Amino acid sequence: MKRSKRIYILLAVLAVVCIATFIVSRVEEHKEKIKNTDAVILEIPPDSVKTLSWEHDSKKFALHKDDKWIYDADEQFPVDQDRIDKLLKVFEKFGAAFIIEDVENYGQYGLDKPVCTIRLSDGDKSYEIKLGDFSKMDAQRYVSIGDGNVYLVKKDPLDEYGVELKDLIDNDKAPSFNKVQEIRFEGAESYNIVYEENSADTYCKDDVYFARLGGGKHPLDTSRVNSYLTNIRTLKLTDYVTYKATDAELKKYGLDAPELMVTVRYAPEGGDGEETFTISVSRDPEEKKKAENAESEDKKDEEITAYARVGQSKIVYKISADDYKDLMAASFNDLRHQEVFPADLDIITQFDISLEGGSYTITAEKKDNEITYYYQGEKLDITSFRSAFRALKAEKFTDEKPAQKEEISLTVHLESDNFPHVKIQLYRYDGTYCLAVVDGKPVSLVRRSNVVDLIEAVHKIVLG
Repeated sequence: MKRSKRIYILLAVLAVVCIATFIVSRVEEHKEKIKNTDAVILEIPPDSVKTLSWEHDSKKFALHKDDKWIYDADEQFPVDQDRIDKLLKVFEKFGAAFIIEDVENYGQYGLDKPVCTIRLSDGDKSYEIKLGDFSKMDAQRYVSIGDGNVYLVKKDPLDEYGVELKDLIDNDKAPSFNKVQEIRFEGAESYNIVYEENSADTYCKDDVYFARLGGGKHPLDTSRVNSYLTNIRTLKLTDYVTYKATDAELKKYGLDAPELMVTVRYAPEGGDGEETFTISVSRDPEEKKKAENAESEDKKDEEITAYARVGQSKIVYKISADDYKDLMAASFNDLRHQEVFPADLDIITQFDISLEGGSYTITAEKKDNEITYYYQGEKLDITSFRSAFRALKAEKFTDEKPAQKEEISLTVHLESDNFPHVKIQLYRYDGTYCLAVVDGKPVSLVRRSNVVDLIEAVHKIVLG
């Protein structure tokens, strides 16, 4: 090979090496421009923003502000104003953890095809924020704000912007129901519940809710009424089926004539006066019709499709079968006391017991908040008797009159001016139940096994 040819080859190799060295040095130089920062890279006051749009996962959202935020694609859509404020607060003081300057290849950060692009404008200035990949080292998001740099950010905007349309709707909400004065039921149940403290219509000091039925007031179980109100307050009103319900749609969902309408009258928290909250509930009309015609055994595992509407709201929500059942459990029997004797046993001063032709009296004496029980002058431990007496609870309410023999009768004397005594009679009903009659009125069926426990507890006392 001639000397000149060798020289040309060597020069070519040298040129390649130089070019490679230059490229490596540029890459190394580029890498050296990644550095820590605690800078705030965007400061956009939320109140100044006039338009907001973003694209993510093939979904596009666009809103504009005209006194309030409006959804561009459908101005009837009820926008949750607080949720939009939350989206905008991401960029109120948007800080970075790392900065990569003079970026040449946005693709290596996933910013050539961003997972989300957010655009904001205050009318004078527009902003475009692109969200790229996560950093493999510290799982922070790469972000571009259009200034030639790439940032690793402390807070990932996609945590707020990765939403569905349903996340932006201004869902109806139940209040906390401060100082409830009245609950009104219309439809499947039709009666009122009123609130009254220190009522003369009960001997149970915890009773504050009373059902107005048959011209009278009947005490309800306070814990059961409060649980019912909690079921309304915590109802999941998030799965809307329409946000602009027409008369035809209300009929489709059974809400033109709701199965049950509940109206709660209450005092606003921290304010004077009164407010009302109304919720309507219905099962899918076609499904309900089929269920009414089905055999009872076919109803055990039946699916329930139900809907709810707040007041005159245009939003109709689909609710779960459990929520539907909870709201429909609004009858007097659902909310009344289940115990045959619902009050605190410590208000009892004496038991007069009639059992198998014999009569027995147990007295109670209070001293320094302690109660001592006596039978024929002897002190008693009546723990098992009290437990058996307390266990008398309704398995089913009934107004059926007794047809069989009386098993045991108790006249309970009370520390009460309005109710000096209550008479409880327990009659044989069948092998499973006994019939409880209170002050001459049939009330409920109770477990026969519990009545047997009570009888045995009395035997233990009088024969002991």
